[in-house]
Amino acid sequence: MNVLVLLAVILFILMALIGGKKGIKSFIALFLNFVVVIITVLMMNDPNADPVLLTLLACGIISAISLFYINEINSKTKMAFLATILTTVLLLTFIFIMTEKSMIQGFSEEESDGLTIFSVYIGIDFVKVAASVIIMSTIGAIVDTAISITSPMKEIHQHNPGISRKELFMSGIRIGRDILGTSSNTLFFAFFGGYMGLIIWFKDLSYSLGEIINSKVFSDEMITILTAGIGVAVVIPVASGITAYHLIASQKK
Repeated sequence: MNVLVLLAVILFILMALIGGKKGIKSFIALFLNFVVVIITVLMMNDPNADPVLLTLLACGIISAISLFYINEINSKTKMAFLATILTTVLLLTFIFIMTEKSMIQGFSEEESDGLTIFSVYIGIDFVKVAASVIIMSTIGAIVDTAISITSPMKEIHQHNPGISRKELFMSGIRIGRDILGTSSNTLFFAFFGGYMGLIIWFKDLSYSLGEIINSKVFSDEMITILTAGIGVAVVIPVASGITAYHLIASQKK
């Protein structure tokens, strides 16, 4: 049996045994999100298509699948979805400016040797492609943080309906502070785990610390991680504010 198939079967069995019905839905959602990403990448091959708009549309679909399909449509998933979209829009301009100024688009010097026989004049704006990569890389962490804020805030409000809007908002911020540290570490070590071979390669090439930091392939990944961390930090007050406003406002009706 193919290793990938075997690992997928093991993952499905574990998610079904531990997560039950929701675990099975989570596995299906993982597959659906993968299909969305593949279709988005294929559509980017059209020179008339805008990679950023396609990515934003894909992020909306991925967020909807991750929130509404797995956790159903309710107030906490609606607020998490709204917080995710608002945070992504707020980051969009920042990502565009940072991508253009840092010049991380295109292929790195280390990748150029294997591409010499191919033409890179493919009619696609590489700045937009680089921005799309960063946006797509941040959406998972933002969605995860958003639902991790809105869900406990709803529980707090249900058990303490007399809580004020400010107190509820600060409860969301305190929850977010605990999530922020673990999420940042997850993003950081995911990079070093996935790019351990690259770091060893840099060592074998006798790269200095300055050359490593200034290499495009390293900077590209670090900027993506830092942007994802910024997205996680931004979505905490956004989700807390939206949830506190909605829960108190709905209570007064």
